[in-house]
Amino acid sequence: MTKVYSKIESIAGNVISVYADGIKYGELAEVSTSFGKSLAEVIKLDEGLVSLQVFAGGRGISTGDEVRFLGHPMRVSFSDNLMGRIFDGSGVPRDNGPELSENLIEIGGPSFNPAKRIIPRNMIRTGIPMIDVFNSLVESQKLPIFSVSGEPYNQLLARIAMQAEVDIIILGGIGLKYDDYLFFKDTLEEGGALSRTIMFMHTASDPVVESLMVPDISLAVAEKFALKGKKVLVLLTDMTNFADAMKEIAITQEQVPSNRGYPGDLYSQLASRYEKAVDIEGAGSITILGVTTMPGDDVTHPVPDNTGYITEGQYYLKGGRIEPFGSLSRLKQQVNDKTREDHRALMDGMIKLYAQYKDSLEKKSMGFHMSSWDEKLLKYGEAFESGMMDLTVNIPLERALDLGWEILSDSFAPEETGLKSSLLEKFWPVKETV
Repeated sequence: MTKVYSKIESIAGNVISVYADGIKYGELAEVSTSFGKSLAEVIKLDEGLVSLQVFAGGRGISTGDEVRFLGHPMRVSFSDNLMGRIFDGSGVPRDNGPELSENLIEIGGPSFNPAKRIIPRNMIRTGIPMIDVFNSLVESQKLPIFSVSGEPYNQLLARIAMQAEVDIIILGGIGLKYDDYLFFKDTLEEGGALSRTIMFMHTASDPVVESLMVPDISLAVAEKFALKGKKVLVLLTDMTNFADAMKEIAITQEQVPSNRGYPGDLYSQLASRYEKAVDIEGAGSITILGVTTMPGDDVTHPVPDNTGYITEGQYYLKGGRIEPFGSLSRLKQQVNDKTREDHRALMDGMIKLYAQYKDSLEKKSMGFHMSSWDEKLLKYGEAFESGMMDLTVNIPLERALDLGWEILSDSFAPEETGLKSSLLEKFWPVKETV
């Protein structure tokens, strides 16, 4: 049953307040103004005074306008008809396709029952060596991509969307530039991945409150598909924009600010989304990759700092590459012993030598004498960066492991690598003699 009120007590920016009874937090309302209708969401309850965030903004609203409470929170249609479609943050089509209204499900519910979860055990292959070989992505993992503005994190997400071995990709854009939205749309269309993708795209010009709904709407749909046995990969960009939207609304509500003006519940708000990652016994899974941009490359900024406590590692994107130092997949040990017997040893050996290359590079920049070992390391480091770290490289895991051995053999003798003799005998490339 809907409730209608025609006296608005206050209007502050995009937030309006009315006195109403029996209203729940998160409930939707429809505000009718002389400019048309807009949805609004209940964001604060103070005894009988209800505060609502108006999607279309506060401009044009007068105190005599009508507020009609709908009696339910935000809902989204769930069916296979979502596949290949593009929606905004409130589930309205962006692609000129038909509106979907059947089988409505509520968003923002609790995370999956812990008793029904199983330990992550399957690798998600991406075709990107710095992920597959060195920090394997595991089904049901939650990982952020830490980056700074200007890095190609959206290009990386588009690559993963096209190449990841999963059933469904759900792409959630938060505060995107319109160019970035078009980039995702065009790239996935041309790459033939749009048919297995569902997009919920909020651009910077859309209402702020819709940006808060993108993770919830994406994860609600993901959970329904996972329960139907699908492997779902949820890609979110950018979770810092999500946190900034929370901050903006908290300031409007005159909440007491916490670190750098963010609301005090920033940690729990981020955690409630990331904790939706799950591997469901007897069904499918949800894996979450969320871009977190770091203002000023500051990892102690509240958003990346809180995110790091919630997630199972992180990928650092720096200089257009996934950095081997700082990047970490805490669950990789669950899967990289089942890929190929040389995977773990090669991964460790190559990173150790790359660390030595970095030392030699520093010595060279300071004008120190370069030994023959330094020269070998410099040759190796350059080959490692172009063959493994370059994000344009797109090869299966087994080919990437073979390439690793080739890069080692081009710079070192077998005994210089520090790898076990049994592996060297089996995998060291045999050079053809002319």
